[in-house]
Amino acid sequence: MLVNTSFNVRGEPIVSSPEDAYRCFLTTEMDVLVLGNFVLLKDDNRDAISEEDRQRHIESFALD
Repeated sequence: MLVNTSFNVRGEPIVSSPEDAYRCFLTTEMDVLVLGNFVLLKDDNRDAISEEDRQRHIESFALD
């Protein structure tokens, strides 16, 4: 599925760089991130951020 919408988490600015996209990917419930020719899978990147830091980031934003 491809979702065409603004790419950001409530309360944060819209993603404007690959670094922003990767940080958002790591700290949200996204499963896959496509950046140009690269396909990043959450399962392959779980060690890039601690679960504690990821949970802290998720909890800092209210859900819709």
